[in-house]
Amino acid sequence: MGRQNRRLVQIKHEGFLQYANFAWLKVATALCLVLIAAYFLIDVHPRPRGGSWYGYLLGTIGALLIVWLTLLGIRKRAITNGRWSLRAWTSAHVYLGLSLIVIGTLHTGFAFGWNVHTLAYALMMLVIVSGLFGVVVYGRLPRQLSENRGETTQKQILETIRSLDAQLHDAVQPLDRQESDIVRDSLENTNIGGNLIERLGGIYYTCGNTRAVRDWSQIRRTRFGAEGARLDQVTSLLARKQDALDLARRHARIRAVLEIWLYVHVPATFALLAALTAHIVSVFFYW
Repeated sequence: MGRQNRRLVQIKHEGFLQYANFAWLKVATALCLVLIAAYFLIDVHPRPRGGSWYGYLLGTIGALLIVWLTLLGIRKRAITNGRWSLRAWTSAHVYLGLSLIVIGTLHTGFAFGWNVHTLAYALMMLVIVSGLFGVVVYGRLPRQLSENRGETTQKQILETIRSLDAQLHDAVQPLDRQESDIVRDSLENTNIGGNLIERLGGIYYTCGNTRAVRDWSQIRRTRFGAEGARLDQVTSLLARKQDALDLARRHARIRAVLEIWLYVHVPATFALLAALTAHIVSVFFYW
């Protein structure tokens, strides 16, 4: 029973790259080795290109693989276990996608030009490279998000910010006009998410709380004794809010990296399908 429990724990922590002891890496490697060996062993002169029978075979394999690889987005909607679980499908998606580098290059016969055929090849490479970036992001993203939040969830972070805003709203009541305007800037103009550039850079020039912390520190330095002590509560609240905002923004920056990948990988995939269709149609039209 203990051995079975250990096996279940191992499966639970097994990533999609390591699925079934790298089974799909082995399949993809074997496929590439067979196709490379066949390319150099086939007695055809000149060497096999897209227009040879072997070139058509490679093109067919590559085209079918590309279409199958695009089905991952549909597959993600179904949660199943077993041989074709999402983890298994994703593992096959990564390794068979990498095998397209070999399949597509052999299909070209190393002949490139300014045409739709080379365009399809270039888009395929762009999709593969962006996919590798996605693998790295997916491999690191959950750990980075966990390390950033610690034991605090994103919902709890936002609730903390709302709670601090409520305390700041109460604290602003006895303040004079200049002081209350600074605090209201934090309450009314705080920017948590921001646009993609702000999230990636982690710099929020228009954030009211950032201005409030700066302006409030200047005022606090001019107040002494009991008058200065009266302002310490607001100083503490603004600092705690800034810490919570920094935590939320680091979370947003990590997720923004994933968005960049999606902005490249998904459109490039659709462009590849269009170029692949044009490639196939033109081949058979002039065949």
